[in-house]
Amino acid sequence: MHAPLAPTTRLPIGSDTDLARVRRQVRQAAADLGFRLVQQTKLVTAVSELARNTLVHGGGGHMEMTLLRDGTRRGLRLSFVDAGPGIRDVDLAMTDGYTSAGGLGLGLSGARRLVQEFALDSTPGRGTTVTVTDWVSGLPSPRAGAP
Repeated sequence: MHAPLAPTTRLPIGSDTDLARVRRQVRQAAADLGFRLVQQTKLVTAVSELARNTLVHGGGGHMEMTLLRDGTRRGLRLSFVDAGPGIRDVDLAMTDGYTSAGGLGLGLSGARRLVQEFALDSTPGRGTTVTVTDWVSGLPSPRAGAP
């Protein structure tokens, strides 16, 4: 069971200043939970993309951040919520190379690859919620044959 460690924090996403605040808050929470630097960087990269999508494509919204515990594991669940136009074709939007705004086409699919759990819920005309969850990874396993 994913039990919250603290109340959910809600941060607005309505400007570039908000995007910077969201990234900063997520990086700090990840560091406090014990995420290693590379994992923090991957998570903040995904967050940056999802927050920007919330602002640009969803017309703004908010992020909900929940610190989690599942037994001895610790993690973060982040939901990006907007009430924008929604995504008409989710399968197409999740395809590498697809872009609706002239970018590289790695947004949603790239964010999905950077986190451990990814869920997208979108209804045309009602908005989109993308929820990602990442868990603190332990130390890497030693290589076979290493001393």
